[in-house]
Amino acid sequence: MERQHGVAHLNASPDIQPQDPRIHISLMDLQAGEAGVEWDVRACGSFLADLGRWQRLSPGQELPR
Repeated sequence: MERQHGVAHLNASPDIQPQDPRIHISLMDLQAGEAGVEWDVRACGSFLADLGRWQRLSPGQELPR
């Protein structure tokens, strides 16, 4: 995900074990007859809100879009 969105790698050992992830997949027509795929996690049973985590892990950096 970090590579796809062009953001720096935050953690070599993530502390989450996803349970029951819900993923939305979009297929797109690209130029020259190619196809693109976009994967978005829409929900995850192991999600825990941790407000401010991005700022703690990446102080001074802009939030990715």
